[in-house]
Amino acid sequence: MTEIPEHLLKRAQEAKDRAAAKAADGGATDAAPAASAPAADAPADAGDGKIPAALLARSKAAREKAAGGAPEGGGGGGVATAERPTAGATVAAAAATQAPPLAMGPEGHTQRLLTVVKAGSIQDVKAKPTDKVHTWPHLLVGEFVASLAVTAFLLVFSAFVNAPLLTLANFNLTPNPSKAPWYFLGLQELLALFHPMVAGVTIPGIGMFALMLAPYTDRNPSNRPEDRKFAISLFTIFLMFWAVLTLMGSFFRGPGFNFVFPWTDGLFFEL
Repeated sequence: MTEIPEHLLKRAQEAKDRAAAKAADGGATDAAPAASAPAADAPADAGDGKIPAALLARSKAAREKAAGGAPEGGGGGGVATAERPTAGATVAAAAATQAPPLAMGPEGHTQRLLTVVKAGSIQDVKAKPTDKVHTWPHLLVGEFVASLAVTAFLLVFSAFVNAPLLTLANFNLTPNPSKAPWYFLGLQELLALFHPMVAGVTIPGIGMFALMLAPYTDRNPSNRPEDRKFAISLFTIFLMFWAVLTLMGSFFRGPGFNFVFPWTDGLFFEL
């Protein structure tokens, strides 16, 4: 329930007491006190300092107009008009042309208190939806479950499939061709095509630097593939670049790491 300040309750109670005292003392005269009440109340309110003098003057003028107003052209006032034989028509015409009375509160004051609202009830406390979640537990729980699944798969796979280990290395006999593991064959292919500084440092460094800048160059928050053409194109180029180099080093390089066709010269590749 809305709480009303105590000074407003006190002012309302004082107004009720004054109205009750006025009704008890001035019961004999009805019309005269209505016209003279503003003059009697004005000094008390003006001296009180709570009601501005301009509002008191406006309230006084409104009450005088409502109490002593007459229809235009009547010439005699409200009482004289009521005593005429055709009083019904005249009173109806006066009511039609008379301005509506002002709504006044205690002691004729025109100020009205609409409501007292707490500051907290008009504040917007609705939480705005966001597309962000906390790292814990939303992200880390998923990553932990994925790591458990991969570990279980590798454990079962290693129990049924033997590792393709070769015989002991003979330092007096170098295999021809001598190839790196499959995950390094792309880099070995670059070393066969370019200078070691370009193939081993410059090209891989530019590729990694471009991937690090990708989240800052493509800031599109959408998850739909049709809205992420730049990111998908960049990743496709990176993936196809290393896939082509790995396939070339695996199947199209023969003795002496020379270019061969596997369907004519054979396959020189082992896991």
